Amino acid sequence: MQIKSFLDKKAIKPELESRTKEEVLEELTDLLEKTGKISNREDFLKAIREREDLGSTGIGYNIAIPHARSLGIKSLVGAFGISKKGIDFDALDKEPVYLFFMLGAPQNASGDYLKALATISRFLRRKRARQSLKEAKTIEEIEEIIKKEES
Repeated sequence: MQIKSFLDKKAIKPELESRTKEEVLEELTDLLEKTGKISNREDFLKAIREREDLGSTGIGYNIAIPHARSLGIKSLVGAFGISKKGIDFDALDKEPVYLFFMLGAPQNASGDYLKALATISRFLRRKRARQSLKEAKTIEEIEEIIKKEES
């Protein structure tokens, strides 16, 4: 599975405005809404918050991958945003998070949802990919980095 199969250009933001964890969740959900794949925003946000309550999706290395399955999602969809200043996201390594990849899937999805999470995780494990993304300034640059790293 490739990231471009579930990451719509409309859901990429090179400079997030958020300053807190809650604001990031809202802003990334707004990006997902632009794709037309959210049928119930509040239901999805509730699912994302419940997932975060189980444990932060800030996995370290300045990365967070908030994700949830929800009745409010029509089909697998991702959003990507960069915080230039970094945000306290209760990450496992206690470091600020700069790279945010949100993933939403329908309630009954499992196979593709897990594959997408694994794809994102593998991609962001690459130091070069993380560094390039942190420095990206445009949607086109972000798309190019993803394309280059996935090929």
